[in-house]
Amino acid sequence: MADKQQFPSEEIDLPSEGKLYPKDSPLATGKIEIKYMTAKEEDILTSENLLKKGIVIDKLLNSLILTKNINVSDLIVGDKNAVMVAVRILAYGPQYSVELENQFTGAKFSHTFDLTECPFKKLPTDIDYSQSNFSMQLPVSKVNIKYRLLTAGLEASIEKEIKNTSKFGSSTEMTSRLRNIIVEVDGDTDTATITNFVNNMLSQDSLALREEIQRISPDIILKQDVDMEGEMVEVDIPLTTNFFWPTTRG
Repeated sequence: MADKQQFPSEEIDLPSEGKLYPKDSPLATGKIEIKYMTAKEEDILTSENLLKKGIVIDKLLNSLILTKNINVSDLIVGDKNAVMVAVRILAYGPQYSVELENQFTGAKFSHTFDLTECPFKKLPTDIDYSQSNFSMQLPVSKVNIKYRLLTAGLEASIEKEIKNTSKFGSSTEMTSRLRNIIVEVDGDTDTATITNFVNNMLSQDSLALREEIQRISPDIILKQDVDMEGEMVEVDIPLTTNFFWPTTRG
């Protein structure tokens, strides 16, 4: 920790405003302190071993987070996204150049996004974010469930589970996520009950839950309008390898 403090740092805001963390967590302030990237962190970005393991970004962010007793796995996914963007801006500036495809002509063209123009989602006012779990009655089955928003640590665990099961030719993308999101079914918190419910969950109920999670989840909006043939089209900002390693830097 002492080594980190030798470098300049910034305190940045989190999309969650700190509302999803325990009151005794440093993150409850709605802010996190990160240091500027150095050559040490660029070594992390070019580590072949970390690249193969798919843990480069987490290693990078953990190296930059100064807030005491906080690991990137503690962050709500949307907060992690915001930290990632802030780190990129501090390291290489807000201009992010990528190649896009014109949706009208199919032609490739270069476009530069301004990452400082990425706002936070506005949190809905009808949700009590002081609770750790959220309640919902599913529209078709009328089953009452409680669910949680994923941390970066849980997200990584789910991705690993999905990857492992895909080796056997099956996809568990949906059920793996739902089993980790849903924590109670009609008052029952038993893992076997939740697994059985998820495996037989009606598609309309699954869609409704995912839409509600999307609605209430804090995040940074990685979308911007781009001029295509004189028409402004909203596109997702692609997170390519150039995000943390701009081509202009070799």
